[in-house]
Amino acid sequence: ILQLSHGQQQHYEPQQQQQQLKYSTREVKTRYGTLRGIVARSSLTDGVEAYLGIPYATPPLGALRYMPPVTPTQWRGTKLADTMPPACPQKIPGSTDPALSRRRRAYIDRIAPMLVNQSEDCLYLNIYVPRPSHSE
Repeated sequence: ILQLSHGQQQHYEPQQQQQQLKYSTREVKTRYGTLRGIVARSSLTDGVEAYLGIPYATPPLGALRYMPPVTPTQWRGTKLADTMPPACPQKIPGSTDPALSRRRRAYIDRIAPMLVNQSEDCLYLNIYVPRPSHSE
């Protein structure tokens, strides 16, 4: 069960991104720790908060590889859930294959940038929720 509470609004401009992130005004308390998401900004996500890269298991590395998921470690303080996690390893098909339809090539070209960052440490959730009606 998630508990929500309102906090102070913060702004942060990462070097890798051109636009400024606007952090959510609420904190989400989970059994593993507290999260603060971002306000998703696009024509399709008006009024949505995004909580990105929430761990749902300990990274399956080393002795944990190919084993059932292990509960994630709790954290102290507020974790900023503001970064897309890596995708699980997968082969990205080439969009230049002549056997592919034009629609399939367009789809591959659209998703390919999201598959550049891949890792076996990929047990994360991205959660999108409506913003409270009294938020800016």
